[in-house]
Amino acid sequence: MKMIRKVFLCALMFVCGLTSASAQKFALVDMDYIFKNIPAYERANEQLAQVSKKWQAEVDALTTEAQTLYKNYQNEVVFLSKEQKQARQDAIMQKEKEASDLKRKYFGPDGELYKKRTALMNPIQEEVWNAIQDIAELRGYQAVFDRASDSGLIFGSPKIDISDEVLRKLGYSN
Repeated sequence: MKMIRKVFLCALMFVCGLTSASAQKFALVDMDYIFKNIPAYERANEQLAQVSKKWQAEVDALTTEAQTLYKNYQNEVVFLSKEQKQARQDAIMQKEKEASDLKRKYFGPDGELYKKRTALMNPIQEEVWNAIQDIAELRGYQAVFDRASDSGLIFGSPKIDISDEVLRKLGYSN
């Protein structure tokens, strides 16, 4: 009797779940497509790439200096006194530390690149998110999925893709 009751409850819950799921409305967006069609986002990406390249060149220059000091040390080690060896080793380690610190300053988790990316991208992302939220509320969507993310979405009908509508709401028509 208990087994039949459990099966009945499970079946009832399944049917109720299907009924409520069918009443919900969903939409898709392609965030990559949206951002590629926003010129400010593309300009921000270019700006980040340029500053990243510049900062990487600074880090690389310090790393090269450290490598040069080490090679020179290797070539001259037999001619150096104990104090000179120690001084050269300290200089090499100091240069390596400078390179490491600079790399962390620019590219670390709270580094300059992260701060710059946040300052440039967050306003644009916030604007897109607000447009998606406005459209979702207007049309009664309970969920909006990003087809460009790794969410496991296997198929999404183009009929429910609101990416172009989001771009129009933001003032970028296609």
